[in-house]
Amino acid sequence: MAIPPFHQHAWDDRLEADWRALLRLAAEEDLGTMGDLTTRALVGDDVPGRAAVVARQPGILVGAPAARITLEFFDPRLEWIARVEDGQPVAAGQTVAHVEGPAAGLLTAERTMLNVISRLSGIATLTSRWVDAVRGAKAQIYDTRKTTPGWRRLEKYAVRCGGGRNHRSGLHDAILIKDNHLALTGESSWDSAGQACPAAREPAEAVCRARRFVEIHVPAALRAGIVVEIEVDALDQLEAVLPSRPDLVLLDNMTPDGLRRAVAMRDRLAPGVELEASGGITLASVPAVAASGVERISVGALTHSAVWLDFGLDEF
Repeated sequence: MAIPPFHQHAWDDRLEADWRALLRLAAEEDLGTMGDLTTRALVGDDVPGRAAVVARQPGILVGAPAARITLEFFDPRLEWIARVEDGQPVAAGQTVAHVEGPAAGLLTAERTMLNVISRLSGIATLTSRWVDAVRGAKAQIYDTRKTTPGWRRLEKYAVRCGGGRNHRSGLHDAILIKDNHLALTGESSWDSAGQACPAAREPAEAVCRARRFVEIHVPAALRAGIVVEIEVDALDQLEAVLPSRPDLVLLDNMTPDGLRRAVAMRDRLAPGVELEASGGITLASVPAVAASGVERISVGALTHSAVWLDFGLDEF
């Protein structure tokens, strides 16, 4: 049976709400109680303005909807005129949009507008390099929960625009059993009533217990979408857990040779289980990881180590 997909983020009402909440904080940071002092001192309220948003580096543009919202927040008369859409490549020196409206509002909105597209475009651009590095293999590049607090959906959207895939959105939409869960397990409030599996001190027991929990406590309409994944870091753990049929097994910090052996073991014992490689993987090593035959490669660096793509505002 096919593994339920994690939610794949597109620009929607939830992302817009996220950005509007962050935008209020960003405006408060910049404006305080006195507003934009420089612009108030030098630029009249009725002076018209226009500018080009220009990429200083090549990459993937992301954040045009957020930029449009930002302009309207600072002055509803400001207009973002797109020349490039989200997910499209840009060259150094290329104009991605024109901005027109009152000069005072444009100057006040400039930094916040550029910040959001620079951050999200940097994530998409880095993601595209990882995706290119495994092109031709069946493995797909996934993000993680290593995201900026409050920015998760936006950053995962940027990963998608860069050609990557979204792993679970949060603790609420999948089960991922890690070593700390096993170390700290114990009786829980639902055990006696639910007649759960034995205490989850071993990986296979943990998978059984998680499956039973989903059956009892997750509404029937949502059960089919809950992925049960477990992390292992050794082949003997993998061998022990495969008979319990998790949807996914995360292979933590394994060498390419170890991953190849893990794939062969999975193919022999439980071909319906997918394997995810994670931990210690770099752009240089990811082709070898993909060649091992795993289906998924999760990379925290897509979001926690992306360098902003530089954009500027130029006269035209």
